[in-house]
Amino acid sequence: MDINEAISGRRSVRDFTAQAIDDQSIRNLIDAAVHAPNASNGQEWTFTVVRDQGLLDRISRAAKVHMLATLPAGPQSDRYRTSLSNPDFQIFYHAPALILISGVAQAPWVVEDCALAAENLMLAAYAQGLGTCWIGFAQGYLNTPEGKNALGLPATWVPVAPIIVGHPTTMPAPVARKEPEIRWVG
Repeated sequence: MDINEAISGRRSVRDFTAQAIDDQSIRNLIDAAVHAPNASNGQEWTFTVVRDQGLLDRISRAAKVHMLATLPAGPQSDRYRTSLSNPDFQIFYHAPALILISGVAQAPWVVEDCALAAENLMLAAYAQGLGTCWIGFAQGYLNTPEGKNALGLPATWVPVAPIIVGHPTTMPAPVARKEPEIRWVG
């Protein structure tokens, strides 16, 4: 697949089949992730793979409670409150796998490095016919002592990119993109 096709075709997928993702496919995605650019080639990232649906359900419930307690006031938050208050809403959309990209807390550009790795992972998944979605609802909770404990993460790790992966039931339609604001200087 051409890189431009992957960039323009990738979508956030939130509806998956129950088909498991095999170990080799996950390793291929992580291999793509570690080829991302990173500050001073420090490669200060780690990958936690979760396929236990019971664990994902427990984390989802705890993350929803955490989000509801920490959401700021405002119209966007009101929309989120509706979803997060629904006991049937599972923040991981019952995807067969979660790949959490974390970094070492002392690294100065840990968030940027992990985000670049996440983009590589998501593009590689799309090229393999898999769907992904970065689950922002999980980030705050996973960065608490309780969230880190739920996954056995060391206290020094910074969970950055919780990416769900699975076989999409359908691929979401493209969305319109705004014309970018470009400033030319010099």
